Amino acid sequence: MAIDGADQLAPSGRLIKGGGGANSREKIVAAAADRFVVIVSAKTVVARIVPLELFEFGLAARLAQLGDVRLRVARRSPDGGIIAGFTGECEDPEEQATRLSHTAGVVDHGLFGPALVSDILVASGEQIERIEVPVRGGAHLIHGRRSQRNAVEARTAAPTK
Repeated sequence: MAIDGADQLAPSGRLIKGGGGANSREKIVAAAADRFVVIVSAKTVVARIVPLELFEFGLAARLAQLGDVRLRVARRSPDGGIIAGFTGECEDPEEQATRLSHTAGVVDHGLFGPALVSDILVASGEQIERIEVPVRGGAHLIHGRRSQRNAVEARTAAPTK
């Protein structure tokens, strides 16, 4: 299990992470965990900046291709990538995530879809709201697949008499 915070939260359960410049590493951790639980404050607002990690090679052409991107001055990722923020419109986060993922020279982006997140805990004063992230088809999936541990446990459980 991995537990982390998020920079921004959308009502759909989509998260924006990586504002500190380590979004690639954060996705690796989330994907490797059996469960990824995110804790946010109710004051976490959805802003329009999506963190990006970019290769330095061909940077000028990539910036022109992406459009509304701001570089962070003297900021590098833990792996040496250039950190920037996409500030353009993001009406369809799934489409935007696909576009960014398929742009040559974009190492990764901070859009975390529901397939990476198991639960979101939203803290507001003394109250905590648990949001189970919905996934297509109504089944609870972990990282885009059914929980293998639960499936194995169900198959190997001792029969009851």
